[in-house]
Amino acid sequence: MKKPLVRAAAAALAPALPAGALWCVSPAHAADEAPTGALLEAVVVNATRSQQPITDVIADVTVIDRDAIERSGATALADVLARLPGVTFSRNGGSATTTSVYLRGAESRFTAVFIDGVRIDSQSTGGATWNTIPLSQVERIEVLRGPAAAIYGSDALAGVVQIFTRQGEAGFFPSVRVGLGSHATRSLAVSLRGAADGVDYAVGVGTERSDGFNVRPQGNPDRDGYRNENLSGRIGWQLAPGQKLEVTLLDSQQRAGYDGFTPGLDDQSLHRLRTAGLHWTAQWSEVWSTRATLTRGTDRYETTPSPYLTETRVTTALLRNEVRLGQGLMTVDLERREDALQNRSTTPERTDRHQNALAVGYGWRSGPHNLQLNARHDDDSEFGGQSTGLLAYGYDVSRTLRLTASAGTAFRVPTLFQRFSIYGTPDLRAETARNVEAGVHWRSGSDRLSVVAYRNRIRDLIGYVSGPGPCPNGVGPFPGCYDNVGRARITGLTFSGGARLGSVDLGGSWDVMRPKNELTDKWLPRRPRSQATLTADTHAAGWRLGGEVQVVGERHDDARNTQRLPGYTLLNLTAERPLGRDWRVLARIDNATDRAYESVRGYATAGRTVFVGLSWAPR
Repeated sequence: MKKPLVRAAAAALAPALPAGALWCVSPAHAADEAPTGALLEAVVVNATRSQQPITDVIADVTVIDRDAIERSGATALADVLARLPGVTFSRNGGSATTTSVYLRGAESRFTAVFIDGVRIDSQSTGGATWNTIPLSQVERIEVLRGPAAAIYGSDALAGVVQIFTRQGEAGFFPSVRVGLGSHATRSLAVSLRGAADGVDYAVGVGTERSDGFNVRPQGNPDRDGYRNENLSGRIGWQLAPGQKLEVTLLDSQQRAGYDGFTPGLDDQSLHRLRTAGLHWTAQWSEVWSTRATLTRGTDRYETTPSPYLTETRVTTALLRNEVRLGQGLMTVDLERREDALQNRSTTPERTDRHQNALAVGYGWRSGPHNLQLNARHDDDSEFGGQSTGLLAYGYDVSRTLRLTASAGTAFRVPTLFQRFSIYGTPDLRAETARNVEAGVHWRSGSDRLSVVAYRNRIRDLIGYVSGPGPCPNGVGPFPGCYDNVGRARITGLTFSGGARLGSVDLGGSWDVMRPKNELTDKWLPRRPRSQATLTADTHAAGWRLGGEVQVVGERHDDARNTQRLPGYTLLNLTAERPLGRDWRVLARIDNATDRAYESVRGYATAGRTVFVGLSWAPR
């Protein structure tokens, strides 16, 4: 099959990878040495919102497939993401507690998150609630580092994470996975996938429970366990040649213990995350396609016995047209986003807003040259117009070496809670960012090396300021309000690579960054200045053995930099073996040296844990 036809068929969404892959998608000609079948798989969605061959991707993107997720033995999404370049996280205890993911050192709310194309966000805290996304339902993860507001609109100051659930394929594929681990952790996941007569389907159900551990040793002396029940579904109909209608659903309900500020209470959080999407695609010709989607993401959070309830609904409608013009691809998007927040602390109790957007993109590849241009204008019902842009260029010096450079702008409007709660200030300004970066990417066979340098400057940072202020809570014994109080400058270098030495596959990354508040010259809280990951995998006596070392530098827990969090080193081990044709056993030891550390001051981590899983998947 000729490459122009491959690209035309792929020109609508950005990269999925061959089975078992965890790739940094930026090396030059990564797919040129692959067979034709592998080339068809080597596409991503995240970089341009269109399917795009790896060879055309300029952005700094990593893709993780289901095999890599299962081999990791991880039970939480954040633990998988923490292995990637440019990603770190903090967590208030165990895997079901409040989790913040920092992409290139930026706030968690500066990463736009989608599940099957459905945007999820909390208009209370800002950003996705990472701890409620069920890893058992995830088929593939794409992580884009760098601002992408010119493609996705508000929120994408630091990057975008696209999460995809299972998808049907020809045949019938059932699977069952069970697991047992430390702290009486037990899990069960069942899935069915298939396709026939123009209909493909995938459905999965899962449950996970754990007795947990005491996440605040200085607080209540209890065990903070959790229970999560989840399901996902996807069904697609081939309506006519080139036309497909697809429905996607996900529902995750979680009850987790946490330690509040009142001794003796059995504090519980009840969290429910739901996504629903209706997607229609039409390939009118080899050069023209249309995609229309209507989606809704709902995030509901409640606590007991301390009464608190907040619910966010994000509804999005997108109409996208793609036209191939010679060696280039032009995209035109019309998009509407509606945010609604139900919270007793806001006035009125239900608040909402909307954004209408027009986005235009153009991607072009000719010989060694690769160009990406994007421009977008969002008209917000509260803030008026906001324009963003992105310019990226890649040059293939040779078949093994590529140079890349890009510059882009981004923004995030304040959450409805930040504006209309008792702590809110109605005239808050949108947070904005300007980013520049450059990269060198080398790949030869299975060996690869990448270096990316970036600088992201963020203005009008929103923070909570203690003391008298213009909000209703600005008076009284403990006054404080949200306000635009800071400017951040985040500069960094990301080194990543991999090689095969004999029978051992090596991989790793090293991030060095300076995440600073420009006004106070203080380090941004909970962001390490240095972190590194080294992985090694090999086969011996029928087993697949893996080791992972994570080194995280020191950080500060507060904006004033008075509370230091020491650095730490973790060793994680995995072992996997097939049992016959359809069965597989996997064991994982996390924190094998039982290192005591904190990512949030005052909140303990689990220590050494063991997890053993057994899976059945007829082949």
